[in-house]
Amino acid sequence: YTFIRNRYGKCSAEQLSDEDFSIDDVSEITAQFGGTADEIGLAGKDNALRALCALLRYLYKAQRSGAKRFVKLNVHSSGEFMQLGLATRRNLELTSTMRSGEKKGSLLWVLDKTDTSMGRRKLRQCIEQPLTDTAAIIRRHDAVEALINNSAALYDIKTDLAKVYDLERLMTRIIYKAANAKDVKALGATCRILPQLKSDLSQISTQLTRSLDKKISPLDDIADLVERAIADEPPALMKDGGYIKNGFNEELDRLRNITGGGKDLLAQIEQQEKEATGIKNLRVGYNRVFGYYIEVSKGNVSMVPDRYVRKQTLTNGERYITDELKKIENEILGANDKILALEAAIFAEVREFIAQRLDLIQQTAESVAALDVLCSYAVVSIENNYCRPMMANDSVIEIKDGRHPVVEKMVNEILFTPNDVYLDVKSNRLMIITGPNMSGKSTFMRQVAVIVLMAQIGCFVPASYARLGVVDRIFTRVGASDDLSAGQSTFMVEMTEAADILNNLSERSLVLFDELGRGTSTYDGISIAWAIVEHIHEHPKARAKTLFATHYHELNEMERTYKRIVNYNVSVKEVDNKVIFLRKLVRGGSEHSFGIHVAKLAGMPQSIVKRANQILKQLESENRQN
Repeated sequence: YTFIRNRYGKCSAEQLSDEDFSIDDVSEITAQFGGTADEIGLAGKDNALRALCALLRYLYKAQRSGAKRFVKLNVHSSGEFMQLGLATRRNLELTSTMRSGEKKGSLLWVLDKTDTSMGRRKLRQCIEQPLTDTAAIIRRHDAVEALINNSAALYDIKTDLAKVYDLERLMTRIIYKAANAKDVKALGATCRILPQLKSDLSQISTQLTRSLDKKISPLDDIADLVERAIADEPPALMKDGGYIKNGFNEELDRLRNITGGGKDLLAQIEQQEKEATGIKNLRVGYNRVFGYYIEVSKGNVSMVPDRYVRKQTLTNGERYITDELKKIENEILGANDKILALEAAIFAEVREFIAQRLDLIQQTAESVAALDVLCSYAVVSIENNYCRPMMANDSVIEIKDGRHPVVEKMVNEILFTPNDVYLDVKSNRLMIITGPNMSGKSTFMRQVAVIVLMAQIGCFVPASYARLGVVDRIFTRVGASDDLSAGQSTFMVEMTEAADILNNLSERSLVLFDELGRGTSTYDGISIAWAIVEHIHEHPKARAKTLFATHYHELNEMERTYKRIVNYNVSVKEVDNKVIFLRKLVRGGSEHSFGIHVAKLAGMPQSIVKRANQILKQLESENRQN
């Protein structure tokens, strides 16, 4: 609770009592999911059980009509998805940017070519939960490749998806009886397009697409019912009726005929009474005070039959009522109320009919969302010239002409410089990367991690070739910032994050260290960085593949001693005392950081730049003499 309040100050948070987490009585779970804790896969998972009980109790308290929408529980194992900590999600800018928190500039922004709200939510989930099962990853790659190879089917499927409304949200409104006629009409329209979607999907024959096709129900009965029952253009507000279609219910049609055809009916009665009584000037009328009446002039009062009951005396005549007219009056005046009540009852039945198919509709929604994501991957891969990654059984990361998917979209006119990388657990496990500020070290490191992640969510990757072993975790220690809310300095944050990485490494982890040890003195920083690199290299079990970017050129010496460390640098070119960043990764270490040059580019006053160069030459001279 304290962590959430400190980290996310703007969010609303409520601390539950210990009682809410009790598992002495788990009747809520049995009632909700139709089985005991053991039967739904939570045997021996007490912490998960406590969390689920607390969640259900909170929902029952917050939702007056309960939590009917939740009918299925998926229990995931700890190794089913790649583990991504908060720092990694933030540093890799997976769903939002670090600077502004916006979607634009994130990986989600690049990959989102979805056509449905369900697909957009599923895509975010995929990005935040990359797969670790090689077979499941390959099934996604197979589907994406098949969609790319059949562009006509891809276009047809996306055309269908563009007509699909948000089934998940619509069903939530239906279950909680908050749906209006427009919601039900939208759901019916979606059900109507599903058979065409299944037909177009059948053109793509892979294991995953066949499975999705099987799980998408045509829902013809719902489509037919909604089409017959709900008006083509239902009103936004239901209080005035008019949302049930003519011809669906006989009684409703009769009542509408009474209200709509009241004048005709009165004219018909007037003609009948004239013929029956012989009173030619007899008139049937209505006013708000006395209601419906038959008016007869004084000269014809003697011709009035006994069945007429006097209602009002006028100067020139009398007004009467009959049982027939009274009955019609009651029908006409009560018809509107009856229409509203009957429409509401019919709508409730339609809504209940749909609610009974919750499981089927949820399964369909999940499958449509997954299909939307696969189509999004295919479109992005075509538009950006991505390649299919080869998923390797060994622990290797081999990428040729790799690009950062976001940066290459943001730079526009500037041609992005691709780079290669090769990491394994034998002789190329730890890459020390040196080079100037602004040269692209951080971009290169992030692009390696993002390419790995893209492959494991099932997407093609920005490279000409990629062979990748499955990664179970991506760790990042990037940049420097204070955490004032937790009372931690820049260096303390840096060390805390580094400690978390070192305490949780595994052989299949990918680690990114960017500028470690910069928050303290030079010798302290070099010592800590050296010790950490040495620890990772010498670890007997957790032989994590590591990218270590640094300005401590002294670390280049480690390659001579440690056989699995390799030095790389981002090359530059000096022309007429000007530095040109080539952004190309080459073998070997770098001797210079060109920090003063970057200061000049940043607009530092010329006098300071000049003086800094003088001091640098003096210090380098003294260092050589020592």
